[in-house]
Amino acid sequence: MRFYPSIMTVVRGMALFLAVGLTACTNMVPREKLPLISDETCGEQVKVVSIPLPVIASSPNEGITSGALTAVLLHNQQDEVYSLLAPQVNYNDYYGVSGSLYGAINPSKQRKIEFNLAQSQHINYDYEASFSDNGLMDGNLEFKGFLGWSADGSARFFGFQARTPVAMETNYTDREITYNLSATWFLGRHYYLEVGHRFRDVGISRGAVTSVPFITERFNPQQVPGVHGFTTNAPHLSLIYSTLDSKTMPTSGGYARVTFEPTIKALGGAGDYRHYEVELKGYIPHDDAKRFTSVFRTMYNQTLGDGNGTRVPFLEQSILGGENTLRGYGRNRFIDNSFLLLNLEERIRLFRWEIFNVTADWELAPFVDMGAVMRSLDKAVASNFEFNPGIGFRATVRPNIIGRVDVGIGREGPAVYVGLGYPF
Repeated sequence: MRFYPSIMTVVRGMALFLAVGLTACTNMVPREKLPLISDETCGEQVKVVSIPLPVIASSPNEGITSGALTAVLLHNQQDEVYSLLAPQVNYNDYYGVSGSLYGAINPSKQRKIEFNLAQSQHINYDYEASFSDNGLMDGNLEFKGFLGWSADGSARFFGFQARTPVAMETNYTDREITYNLSATWFLGRHYYLEVGHRFRDVGISRGAVTSVPFITERFNPQQVPGVHGFTTNAPHLSLIYSTLDSKTMPTSGGYARVTFEPTIKALGGAGDYRHYEVELKGYIPHDDAKRFTSVFRTMYNQTLGDGNGTRVPFLEQSILGGENTLRGYGRNRFIDNSFLLLNLEERIRLFRWEIFNVTADWELAPFVDMGAVMRSLDKAVASNFEFNPGIGFRATVRPNIIGRVDVGIGREGPAVYVGLGYPF
């Protein structure tokens, strides 16, 4: 059974956001009482802003989630957000009550640490941490790392290729242990070389949505490689060209990336197969104040076996759907050997407002997402492309905190995504 939000649900959520937020408070707290999440740049007395907020979200896979969180923002002496903590309690019909703690620490403009600890009554959990530092070797080296352990009982599979019917919907739990490591070197004249490694261990079991068939009840396991679990061990190499004015909150410039990622059976992977990906992004401001910025992204991804019978696990193929690709659909809605994607946004800064003692830019972002999966680029058919118009609401707090709500419309109805960070 699917749950979709009405426009009134979104409006009520925004109204509740403002009404509850008026109870925010600001305190000065001695730094010694805030170990690990503050340092000397915050001063001896740290400005701490606490903002209680409702949580109202809906996605095609998870249905409606409601609850409450408190965003706790610690400022440095320049009145920038040094760290953010967000304890949260939610309820979802599939998972029951969930508790989580999200944290982001920004020791400098070059360094960021994030973590998320979440546990539900039923099936779901998510424990992850990430680290990035782009100030190494006088800014010529960036290092990034991610470690995660999670289970998602709302995962869906509809089959391969474009235009897979809703009637073929199945559910499963996606259990994963994963890590990503990468190092990026500045080569000069806007060019960068990135090398990294990705590990992924996936287990598949029955999902939380009992009204939807389990994946192996509708699909023959022989037709869905990886349905009994798989492991990926994949180094990757990327060549990047970037003239962006910021790595976290760009408003002008261009970005191009070409990536090659082979999964190697000899290293413990499920087989020998390869990912090829090309990504282009552009940020075009229309006035000196950058209140209006046109943003585009286009991507092509292709996944190939070794030609000797290697069957690529279904979750390692080229996938569209979710909060960062086709925002009118749930995650992993379309799967095939390749995809072609185009995202267009007009980011409009409505106003800069100090609310709850926090200075934030409030943005409106009408968007269009277009994309399709296919066997290969020469097999692309215009009628298979999805067209997802929508609108986004964003609040950005310097130096690198972005909250967003994106409402996308697909052929199967609307989807609402609430999260952190720009979609691209």
